Amino acid sequence: MSDDDHKGQHFATRLSHGGRAGTRIHGFVNPPVHRGSTVLYPSCEARRDAGARRFEQFMTYGTQGGPTHYAFEDMIAEIEGGTRAMIYGTGLAAVAVPLLAFLKAGEHCLMPDSAYGPARAVAEGLMTGFGIETTFYDPLIGAAGLAALMRPNTKVLYLESPGSHTFEVQDVPALAEVAHARGAKVLMDNTWGIHHFQPFTKGVDVSIQALTKYVGGHSDLLLGSATVNNDADWQRLRSASSQLGQYASPDDVWLAMRGLRTMNVRLKHQEQAGLEVARWFEGRPEVLRVLHPALPSHPQHALWKRDFSGACSLFGVVFQPRYTIEQLFAAIDSLKLFGIGASWGGYESLALPTTGFITRNATSPDLGGPTARFHIGLEDIRDLIADLEAALSRLG
Repeated sequence: MSDDDHKGQHFATRLSHGGRAGTRIHGFVNPPVHRGSTVLYPSCEARRDAGARRFEQFMTYGTQGGPTHYAFEDMIAEIEGGTRAMIYGTGLAAVAVPLLAFLKAGEHCLMPDSAYGPARAVAEGLMTGFGIETTFYDPLIGAAGLAALMRPNTKVLYLESPGSHTFEVQDVPALAEVAHARGAKVLMDNTWGIHHFQPFTKGVDVSIQALTKYVGGHSDLLLGSATVNNDADWQRLRSASSQLGQYASPDDVWLAMRGLRTMNVRLKHQEQAGLEVARWFEGRPEVLRVLHPALPSHPQHALWKRDFSGACSLFGVVFQPRYTIEQLFAAIDSLKLFGIGASWGGYESLALPTTGFITRNATSPDLGGPTARFHIGLEDIRDLIADLEAALSRLG
């Protein structure tokens, strides 16, 4: 059964059967890991002619990938609803390379003020050195406001929805329409919305994923992806990736493919667990508000409900302004089941203070009180809530 045969099946079935030779074969159920650098050719003429196939899944040299990469690329592209996916060694590389692929010296980029910190660093560092200017905009800007920021040399509108740390939901279709009307490409960090947000039905041109997170699922690998939906964008992205020497280890790719097999189950469980813990936080007197788009209390809940089919297990909490950051640190330090770490999407729960780590140019970083970000893993929710209850009791 080919990958095309799976397209009409449900998500869980596609994750279980994609990238495999089929069920009626003799051999191991999982595909092997293909490692290699040098690719041999049957003749000089064959090697000469291979250059014409540089945009295909055709082995020319190790950096261009092999069968393990191709199977995984196809699965990610299918999950994102696109045609082709490029796999990178990290999520940050998956952010940086598309920006450099679609921008050049003298051009202008629009990036939301809520963007992932390292993405901001690329815009303010590497891109500035290359003569590319970036304007940071209010992530809640409307179509008219965005149109006013567009310049003749604006070539990329960058989106991240929900926003990193602060979880603003952007009106992606409306903003993408403005960008396209002025000839700009729309790039989006869709990590929070994997599977639940279908970017190419909303006007996105390049969808970026940190596969380190839910795809890997076990906090033991680093990977990223950028997916496109047409040949012209693929050629531009693939060319830049090749010129920058981007490559992902086939061993990590194989591990991520293994993670995909169970991702549907994990996503469902962690969505429900995350919502249950978020609702628990909403009922606590120590909490000012909870930043979770799937909660009716979230200011952009209607947008989330319109554009997303579900939620992930990452959200923010704003505590009452009477507490100091030192008190919040002490409460988080006292947690027994929550690690203190920056990544998320794995099997383990995490808590991370975010006050002092939110950089803003166009909007205020003050959310009304000290803030923290929580990721809910696969532990029993009763144990997690008991742990959180004990920690909040330290706030007084």
